[in-house]
Amino acid sequence: MKSLFAAALLSPVLALAQATPVGLWKTIDDDGKTAKSLVRISEQGGTLVGSIDKLLDPTAPADAKCDKCNDDRKDKPVLGLQIIRGVKAEGDGVWGGGEVLDPNNGKTYRTRLKPVDGGKKLEMRGYIGPFYRSQLWLRVE
Repeated sequence: MKSLFAAALLSPVLALAQATPVGLWKTIDDDGKTAKSLVRISEQGGTLVGSIDKLLDPTAPADAKCDKCNDDRKDKPVLGLQIIRGVKAEGDGVWGGGEVLDPNNGKTYRTRLKPVDGGKKLEMRGYIGPFYRSQLWLRVE
């Protein structure tokens, strides 16, 4: 009976945790089918950051470096690279105000993260001015 009561108390907390971008995500390319990497999003100092945990693209060299980056990430290994920085909760289940880096071209974009489908998926949107590109990432954990 105690475990049932404890489970009832924890279920809203677990549901809330799933409704945030914090966790491990499988990134899916713009084609909507190709898995590219695993990105771990965590909270650091009041903002969300995300780093590449694993490369899933068999064509990507394991020792690839961000040679096109123009900031402190230049020539750093892609594996372990922090690609999401400075994202904060904006309300209504949306996080933004930060940036996302595309290590393939070295460009950074303003970003918006929005968990969808009960937190099972993450809508990752990168902006340049009024234009944007979206990807749907899948929660791994």
